[in-house]
Amino acid sequence: MSETIERTPRIAHLIARHAESNLWLARYMERIENVARLLDVTNTFARDADDTRNWLTILRINGDLEGFYAKHPEANQANVAHFYLLDATSPTSVQTSIGAARENARTLRALISTEMWLQINVFYTRIRALTPTDLLPDHFTAVCGMLKEGTQAHTGITEGTFYRDQAWHFYMMGRYLERADQTTRLLDTRFHALAPQAPAGEGEIDAGQWNGLLRAAAGYHAYRREHPNGYRPTEVAGFLLANTAFPRSVGLNLAQLEWHLSQLRTRYYLRGSIPALERLDQLNGTLTHQNVAELVKGRLSPFLDFVQKEIAGLHADIVQGFCGGAA
Repeated sequence: MSETIERTPRIAHLIARHAESNLWLARYMERIENVARLLDVTNTFARDADDTRNWLTILRINGDLEGFYAKHPEANQANVAHFYLLDATSPTSVQTSIGAARENARTLRALISTEMWLQINVFYTRIRALTPTDLLPDHFTAVCGMLKEGTQAHTGITEGTFYRDQAWHFYMMGRYLERADQTTRLLDTRFHALAPQAPAGEGEIDAGQWNGLLRAAAGYHAYRREHPNGYRPTEVAGFLLANTAFPRSVGLNLAQLEWHLSQLRTRYYLRGSIPALERLDQLNGTLTHQNVAELVKGRLSPFLDFVQKEIAGLHADIVQGFCGGAA
């Protein structure tokens, strides 16, 4: 008579430093794509008389005005491109991000897939090989394309090869934290410069600039599917903040973050998620289309400042709850 042996899945708990390394690996890789997209879109739409104003936007989004002007006298294409693509001493540059991503991947070598590790190393080598010649106008778009394609390849390889255990949950939380943070920064910096002085929703204005804002968030085509009749401030803000189908909306990313935290709690019995889940519950309650429509009338910027602080608080809650103890 055959015997049936029931096997209980073994739960191997993730050590604290690996949990935090997964968070940061995802955040740094997302950051590279965000910087590349901002540079590429700005280069496309900034060809007017006031070139400095357009390139300043990127510095404001990343909070880099002071650091930039300590090294460069003027915010033009050449200087901003050098600051973000070649300067390894700039904390928000592509060089810094890929270096930090690779070091975190090295720490996680036993947990991430071989394919992930190999692709990160190839990507690291390509970024380290960039020279000032690559930043010239004839090559600039191609360099931004290479950076976007490299990070998107990383995302695809991760999706197809990363084992779905605790490490994967922490990696995904890092991705969603970074996406939500970058979307609020982009909207906060660009929105009021584009919104008309007339009451929200009246008429269409400067379609090219609204186009640029949405392309910087990789949301142009998705927005036009949802709103085919043009650009209105209330609809753009609602799309980027409260839409639950757009991959880079703040609302969708926070909802995904909540799911991963819940999985760590219910599936792996990790007791560190309560502060983050409570913060998420309160934050998600404010991200409704109705609330965003009211905020667009004049209080959007303070609200976005609040959301950015809450996202930073979420990262701190996760680190303290899951990564702060002894390994």
